[in-house]
Amino acid sequence: MKLIVGLGNPGAKYAANRHNIGFLALDRIAADHDFTPWRARFQGMAADGRLGDMRVTLLKPQTFVNLSGQSVGEAARYLKLTPADVIVLHDELDLAPGKCRVKQGGGHAGHNGLRSIHQHIGAEYGRVRLGIGHPGHKDKVASYVLSDFAKAEQDWLDDLLRGISDGAPALAAGDGGRFQNAVANRTAPARNSGTEAPSPETRTSTGTEADTAPQPVTLTDRLRALSDRFK
Repeated sequence: MKLIVGLGNPGAKYAANRHNIGFLALDRIAADHDFTPWRARFQGMAADGRLGDMRVTLLKPQTFVNLSGQSVGEAARYLKLTPADVIVLHDELDLAPGKCRVKQGGGHAGHNGLRSIHQHIGAEYGRVRLGIGHPGHKDKVASYVLSDFAKAEQDWLDDLLRGISDGAPALAAGDGGRFQNAVANRTAPARNSGTEAPSPETRTSTGTEADTAPQPVTLTDRLRALSDRFK
């Protein structure tokens, strides 16, 4: 069994905030994979279901982000799960918008929600870091994460959430590579078919500018094409 946690703040005021991307991801998983209705449990909202062969409880702590560990700790103890059975989806300032990375264990990197979870279950749980970008200065971080996603961000956000839902069975099974491939299948393709190059946010992490850039036409190429016309 797995406990998959999405971090965010409760209430309509915060529903579309960047800080709530973990809640948004769990809402998409629950809807797409026919989980039970959300109900109050473990100081949060929980839903139960299956992802592939794995029984899963989804949890959205209602303690506010900074106290997320209270809810996660209660759920993990009741369900008799080890930290390795817990996966936390959270916003990540140090990743570009739309990027997604899977990590097992490690530090909290200053994220107050992860800091709280560390205090209650230790550090060896899994994380899915969901990139929201950085406002550019540390003094702007608080207002940035507590502001809503802009209208211009809705396309990449929707692609990311769909990819997370597509890959959720692989995530529950512990296959981080297959999970990230599922996300990339939604987020990597360019949205246009014209001459405009894909934006950096839509390139895969292994791709380079040179992979997709058109090659220059040389004088030799032009002469060969002209010769072919008269053959």
